[in-house]
Formats: sequence, structure tokens, C-alpha cells
Amino acid sequence: MDNKLKNVGIKLTEWYSGNKRDLPWRQTKDPYKIWISEVMLQQTRVDTVTGYFNEFTRRFPDVFKLAAADEQSVLSAWKGLGYYSRARNLHRAAKEIVARYGGRFPDKYEEVRALPGIGSYTAGAVLSIAFNQPHPAVDGNALRVVSRIGQIEGDIALDSTKKMISKLVEEMIPEGRAKDFSQALMELGALVCVPAKPMCGKCPIANGCGAYLSGKQDILPVKRKKNRGENQVSYWVAVVREGGKILMEHRKGETLLGQMWGLPMVEHSPDFSEERLFAGKYGLSLKKREWLGTVRHVFSHRTWKMNTAVYSLREKPDLPPTLHWVREGDMDDLAVPTAFRKVLRLLGQKESYEQVSLDSFSEDYGWMTAESRERYEPDK
Repeated sequence: MDNKLKNVGIKLTEWYSGNKRDLPWRQTKDPYKIWISEVMLQQTRVDTVTGYFNEFTRRFPDVFKLAAADEQSVLSAWKGLGYYSRARNLHRAAKEIVARYGGRFPDKYEEVRALPGIGSYTAGAVLSIAFNQPHPAVDGNALRVVSRIGQIEGDIALDSTKKMISKLVEEMIPEGRAKDFSQALMELGALVCVPAKPMCGKCPIANGCGAYLSGKQDILPVKRKKNRGENQVSYWVAVVREGGKILMEHRKGETLLGQMWGLPMVEHSPDFSEERLFAGKYGLSLKKREWLGTVRHVFSHRTWKMNTAVYSLREKPDLPPTLHWVREGDMDDLAVPTAFRKVLRLLGQKESYEQVSLDSFSEDYGWMTAESRERYEPDK
């Protein structure tokens, strides 16, 4: 079995040499940049990551620049990629690499694995690709490909199955070619051994694949389905404008999307109006002006249903420390996650909003400045 797997690994690595895609993180041997790319590629498509990788490494070209940056700058550079805990962990790990290793990315598995946010896959990927060490890098692609090669019918979501596949991957790594092999396994899963309708006719290792030889390539791997709809949470989201500014919330660090910027939001309750909920949470006295619509955003573990409306303030508030007036022109510089950007795009589609805002302010804002009123006066 060992020789058979080793031969499969050699063939796969040779195929990769002539078929690999030209990707920016493959043009470097810098473990820092390889680490950045691997974290970005988790649960994100390659074509999406390319632009983010180039811009992120331009802003933070080495671990020292990343460690020295403030968290908001890091989150701002990450916005749109989702799963923002990845960015926070990158930032924390960069500080640790500078403090403990003098800025040198560690090359021992236990040291890499101990860094914030780095699991067994990322540790294996960086050590194999950057240092050519024979550590298995087992991501979703590897689980799928190797479960087909080994004709493994256990659920790949189970730890026991993952350990079995990791052992097989380790046996497949050709001597001295761990760097190319890890990327070859990922490449085959991305281009040929895809989840649905694998292109076995183009596969360089089809003759060594148990699933293909037994006709099971379309039913492997076995993976239990997640019920994404079981954790839907319904919210009210308030859009409040004043003088070219929007009322934004800098979310607390311990919350979902913590340390990022969003709109004031309360969880829906059948017992209280949304105005009362906003008053209880933020101390805001709001009056609904216009219904905007419902926005849904799916996270890995829950779905947000955001009922969104334009509100005006009944009186000038003493804002809690989490709320701030933000100029619309400064919004792009803030770390605003995709969930809230969907709401802001919905706002931008409302052609009548300028006049709605003027009516709101003229009725409720006796304290409104002349500058603010000019912002909302229709052209003469």
C-alpha cells in the first residue's frame, strides 16, 4: 500500500509541474506571505483572494509591519473577505512572531501550531510549502481527493476519518518534494477532482484511484449535511442620517463581528416595538420614516435576517460610547463587514431618500445646523 500511495504522490507532483496555475503566492518563498495566502484561502475562492492578497501584502509587506499596525487597519484591509476572526488571529500571531522569534517565522510544527489561529492544516501547509518539510496539509480539497483515492467511505466530517486521511497523505509525499506535493493535491481538488462530477478522464492518477476503479467517484466523499436554516436570528436595523453622516456602531470585541463597524441593531421581539428596543439598548428615541427592506446574510453557523428601516431622532441624543456619527465619504476606510454593507447598498437604491431625510429633519431637528440643512435641501 505504501509503494502504491508513493507512486500516486509522484505522478501527482509531476502533473502539477506542468499544470499549475500562475498565482501570486506561488511566486514567493517567503513563509510570511505563504501564511497570509493560506489563511485567506480558507473558505474563500481563489479568484477572490488574489486581489486581496496583493493589496494586503502591499500594505503589510512583512510581519513587522503587520504586527505594528492597529487592529482597525488590519480589519479594514480584510473587509469583504469575511470570517474576520482570521484577520484578528493573523494580527495576534504577527505580534507573537515578532516578540518570540524576532520576526522569523518558526519552522517547527509545534511552534507554528501554537500561534493564534493556526490549526493543523495551516501549519502543515506553511511548513510543507515554505520549508519543504513533509507535513500533511489536509483541507477540504485533500479530504475529498484522498477519500476517493483510498475509497474511504467514512464521514469526512469525523475526526477519526480526518486522521486516517492525514496518515494517507503523509505516506503519499514524495521524498524531498513536499512543497510541490501539497500544492499539487490542492490543485487537483480545485481543477479536476471537484465536488460534483469529477473529471476523471483528465485525472493523472485515475488508475490509482479506488473510487474511480470501483465506479464510486460520484458518491464519495461521504459528508453529513449541515442544517444552515436552524439558527436564523431576526433583527431590526436602524439607518439614521444627519448632515452627510450615518450613525454607526463600533461593535464590542466579544460579539460576532467584534471590533468592526455596523449599524445599530436589536434582536426582534414579538413583545416590544423596535423603537422601544432601540431605546432600551442604545438610549435612542427613534421615529420610523421609511421601510427599506429585509436583508439576509448567511454565516457558517447562523443566518441573520435584518429588517431595515430609515429612522429619525426625536431629540438630540447623548450617544453611548459605541455609537458614532461617520461621514459617508469615510465609510470605505472603516472595517464594515459584508452583512452591513448589504444594508448600505439597499439604502443607496432608494432614490427618494434625500427628500425623506429633509422632511424628517425639518420636523424633528430644531437643533439642525445650517450646514446640515444645506446637505439635504433639494436643488433650486
